Amino acid sequence: MSGLDLRGRTAFITGAARGIGAATAERLYARGANVALVGLEPDRLAENAARLGERAIALEADVTDLAALQECVAKTVERFATIDVAIANAGISFMGTLASAPVEQVERTLAVNLLGVWRTDRAVVGEIVRSRGYLLNICSLSAITHAPMMGPYTAAKAGVEALTDSLRLELAPSGAAVGCAYFGFLDTDLVKASFAQPSAEAMTAKMPAFMRNPAPLSIAIDAIERGVAKRSARLWAPRWIGPMLRLRGFLQPLVERQARADMDALRENVRLAETSAEAEGMDPLLGVAASVLDRPGGETALP
Repeated sequence: MSGLDLRGRTAFITGAARGIGAATAERLYARGANVALVGLEPDRLAENAARLGERAIALEADVTDLAALQECVAKTVERFATIDVAIANAGISFMGTLASAPVEQVERTLAVNLLGVWRTDRAVVGEIVRSRGYLLNICSLSAITHAPMMGPYTAAKAGVEALTDSLRLELAPSGAAVGCAYFGFLDTDLVKASFAQPSAEAMTAKMPAFMRNPAPLSIAIDAIERGVAKRSARLWAPRWIGPMLRLRGFLQPLVERQARADMDALRENVRLAETSAEAEGMDPLLGVAASVLDRPGGETALP
């Protein structure tokens, strides 16, 4: 692939225990990069790093902890001398309404998915500027389509898009590049577990098939690989998300009109979110991902 030669360069990836993060680390390592795998599951991170080889290290950190991220950055630089690519990927999801979801779940979603991206960016930005490197924030189609039962998630992703746009301009004079990745539903255990929540089943049934049917994880990793090589400002997967981004001014009103067209179904979705006790089964740190922690396949972001 043309573009940035990753041989001898270093990539710093959060949320690297599973899903997008782990698969991206594997892909970039195969292209010759050193990789720092950062996340909350130390055993799995260590296993991933050992499987990749001597150019990979595992570092434990919660992205809500800026000091821990700064320490991971320091350890990465100590080991590999530089950070040329950083990917702020860590994210979680809970299902529920803004009016009834446990406050700690709403705030944890915002803390990880929005402030966690900002803290990752803040921790690594000095090295990215120094190397005139590339910083990629993992966003989502949810940045522009704001579905019910996903309020904190969509708010966080919209915020990620906004801070990425600002940071891109702020770093432009330094020669560093900043990108935003927009993904739809991907075929992982986490997405399947999310879809299985009572409040989500009825909601996703109303979506067009091309949106609700999860796409292969590999297409997201392909997009990231191309984006890193080209230092892209924006990248997405599946392909249909590109036109959605261009039509964003029409998309949210369309989503709302479709939801309001069947008020009984919308009312039932809200009732299920508030009465099914699904929130009680979600891990306070990892969200719905807890239901798939012991299964293969890994986790990834919702759209």
